[in-house]
Amino acid sequence: MIRAKVVTRREMLQGMLALGGAFALGGCAMGGGGSPLAAGTGGSARLSGGRVSVKWLGGGIVELATPDYKQIAFGDAWFWSNAGWTRFNVPKPAEYSSKEAFAQYVKGKNAEAVFVLLTHDHGDHAGDYMDALKALSDAGVPVMTTGQSDLMRAPTGLVPDFQKAGLTPAKIVSNGGAGMNFGGTSKHGAMTARLVPAVHSTLHSFPAAGFMLDIGGTRVYISGDTDLFGEMKTLGERYQPNLGIVCVGDGPFTMNPEEAARACQWLGVSHAIPVHYAHNPAVRGIEAGEEFRKAMAAIAPSVRITVMKPGETRLIQT
Repeated sequence: MIRAKVVTRREMLQGMLALGGAFALGGCAMGGGGSPLAAGTGGSARLSGGRVSVKWLGGGIVELATPDYKQIAFGDAWFWSNAGWTRFNVPKPAEYSSKEAFAQYVKGKNAEAVFVLLTHDHGDHAGDYMDALKALSDAGVPVMTTGQSDLMRAPTGLVPDFQKAGLTPAKIVSNGGAGMNFGGTSKHGAMTARLVPAVHSTLHSFPAAGFMLDIGGTRVYISGDTDLFGEMKTLGERYQPNLGIVCVGDGPFTMNPEEAARACQWLGVSHAIPVHYAHNPAVRGIEAGEEFRKAMAAIAPSVRITVMKPGETRLIQT
């Protein structure tokens, strides 16, 4: 019995030492500032003085570019099939009417790099993905794409679709065909993309995602399709985005305008643009943009809001 008590006390002491070490390591990680993550551990402190051009293409699709259009990124790829223009009574511009017209439009910008970011594989995000990549590649555009690594490289993911389209993943997908996983990084031209979680489903059963994109001296959060979730607070602390492009459509699929406003508050953005609404009967109509503006004014009135119509372009300065 005496031996058993000695062992128990020793184990208890070892446990206390281990716990103390953990607290010590935790204190080092906090750097004495009371925050579990140092400012901007996603790559830098909060960016400032940047400028990025944002064009909403309907649904959840956006075109982002530096003011000189040398760097261009597309948040998802649903262009000529995009139904998000109709409910706004906005005619779809010629450059988004076909894959050929789209490729010539992008080629005409003479960009140094074009980055296509795929959040997930639902039709209203990936409906024109393969055709767009192929058309841009054939037109000689310096295009790369990225997304969640298993979706990009698994035989049960998009690999057969790349091959069917005549595309070689190792040449057109970032990181030699690997894409990236959560916390990972992809670079193309002067742009850097980081993969962040989204709470949503996918057709291929690989995780849905969002992005933190550095472009034009601005860090842009692209939500993709997602619900509101608590880790958005950590994403804000870790990456410190300037601009949030967030889904607000509600209905059966994503968070609503009020929840999207809360997401922007948690992320700590200074500017926000609502997307992913009015593109099908299952989501909220054109009123969702103004509902988001009102919700944001009530929750975090210092956040600037830009509500757009499809085809409109805004230069955002941070």
